[in-house]
Amino acid sequence: MRFEPGRVVLHRHFQGPRLGLLKTSVVLADDDRGLLLWVPRGAPMLDRKAVDGRGLRAMPFAEWLVTETKLWEMIWRGPAILKVLPPGEDYSVWLFRAEDGRFRGWYVNLEEAGVRWDDGAVAGVDIVDQDLDIWVEPDRSWSWKDEEEFAERLAYPSDYWVADGDAVREVGLRVVKRIEAGEFPFDTSLLGLTGDPMWTGAPIVAAGWDRPRAR
Repeated sequence: MRFEPGRVVLHRHFQGPRLGLLKTSVVLADDDRGLLLWVPRGAPMLDRKAVDGRGLRAMPFAEWLVTETKLWEMIWRGPAILKVLPPGEDYSVWLFRAEDGRFRGWYVNLEEAGVRWDDGAVAGVDIVDQDLDIWVEPDRSWSWKDEEEFAERLAYPSDYWVADGDAVREVGLRVVKRIEAGEFPFDTSLLGLTGDPMWTGAPIVAAGWDRPRAR
């Protein structure tokens, strides 16, 4: 399926079977390049944290596994983000900007390829976040991100939702070749693509956000 430009969709990140993060986004394009999502400042979101407000990275993974958590209702407070979900790929690429509009760089989120769903009144795309990421500067120099957390969680194979750490890193290395070659979306073709920088829709996440994960 493809989504019409302008449609509001829910980008849901799962930690295995459990929803960990949801961002409300607007479709800018959905074509052979992939699904291009715009997350405006103020867009409603959900973020799973401990009931005392601590996030996953604020504690050892062993503690997280036994900590009571809940989904906190929030809004996206940073500058608007453009997300690119290439078709069939196990990663997405997020284009970040500074408060003054200056392009800050690309963020590669390694993840299981997105699965789309459309329930009529609400639609979305579901991914399983694989935690290891890549940060890319505007000059295309790059570095791994969250390597220590990734290694720590791999030590808990019965609880961690990533089964093969080497496979995830291999995907990352394939992306690095595209980064260094300046291939899409690591070129300049999307730097001028924007949507409304501010959220103008409903102030809360759309009803139906809690439907089962699409597979």
